[in-house]
Amino acid sequence: MLNKTIVKLAIPLAVGALALTGCGSDSGSGDGAVKIAFQGPLSGDNVALGENMQNGVKLAIDQANAKGDLDFKIEYVAGDDQGLPDKATATAQKIIDDPGVVAVVGPAFSGPTNTSSPLYAESGLVTVSPSATNPLLTDKENGFTSFLRGVPNDNMQGAGMATYYAKKLQAKKVYLVDDKTDYGVGLATVAEKGLKDAGIEVVKKSVPQKTPDYSATAKDVVNSKADALIYAGYYQDAAPFAKKLKDAGYKGAAISGDGTNDMKFVELAGDASENWFLTCPCTDATVEAGTKKFAEDYQKEFGRAPGTYSAEAYDIANMIIAEVKKAGADVEREALRDALAKASYKGLTKTFSFGENGEFKGTDVYLYQVKGGKIGYQGNINELAG
Repeated sequence: MLNKTIVKLAIPLAVGALALTGCGSDSGSGDGAVKIAFQGPLSGDNVALGENMQNGVKLAIDQANAKGDLDFKIEYVAGDDQGLPDKATATAQKIIDDPGVVAVVGPAFSGPTNTSSPLYAESGLVTVSPSATNPLLTDKENGFTSFLRGVPNDNMQGAGMATYYAKKLQAKKVYLVDDKTDYGVGLATVAEKGLKDAGIEVVKKSVPQKTPDYSATAKDVVNSKADALIYAGYYQDAAPFAKKLKDAGYKGAAISGDGTNDMKFVELAGDASENWFLTCPCTDATVEAGTKKFAEDYQKEFGRAPGTYSAEAYDIANMIIAEVKKAGADVEREALRDALAKASYKGLTKTFSFGENGEFKGTDVYLYQVKGGKIGYQGNINELAG
């Protein structure tokens, strides 16, 4: 579980996985370029989620360079933390050590955000995450002064799950499983409170990531006679769990959060993913009118439709570019951090503005459901709950 008080320790500056890649046909790493980094899982079990966001950032940079109205060139820096807290500090330090980097889109996951944010705070380098949702990341006691959250936190997502189960499905008993990560535990904690406040009986279990066999947990769910399930974790574990639930004969409702909301879940789980509900504080860029052109450009550039948080990462990169354009290419890191913290930027997906300690001001969470092997957008979860 994420501690409320973060003790700043001396962190070894190990060599991290960091690559500099120029956007466009031939960017290179020319002197004086303004660099925007992305930190997230670009290898490992959760690479699909990281690539979704990375591609959004790359597209924003490509388009900004091609537009021709900047008096500086933007370069992209990729920081691969594999979505793992113990990889994040080295990745963050490599980004910090590049003097050309003025801002970071990310970190993508809550655990890596927790471990790398003290370094970013010390350096004054701003990070704007499209997807790190653990509520405690903006706790003032942490001192994460360079962290801005570009998404509603899990107080909204977990509460939305509980409200939907209570009002729409009228569940009586819910089996709640988390994956022991900062993200999973945080989401499960909020959902549990919402369920209990609604008078719903909750059975809770923690099952660590990469558990080799989910058969025992699946049997526990069936034997509990719960009529609904929440899985708080990522798709690489949700998929085998879903398969074992199907094998065990589970017939109730199942819901998971934005960490599972990716087509990789459907691909890995197969027909066991059918009818699963998925939540996300993000909309579907392929169906919203405001993101139609973005979705077309993304498809053309990368050969596939945008995924979870692609459009949000694109918006955040463009917000950073807009502030750098105002301030000039020689903007200091701290000055850009302060400007972004005060900014109100109307993106394609939403308006980005931040409250105390970098918390995102919006609250909307959306519901999806797997039908016919596809993830279908349903709408605002609280509106659907009634």
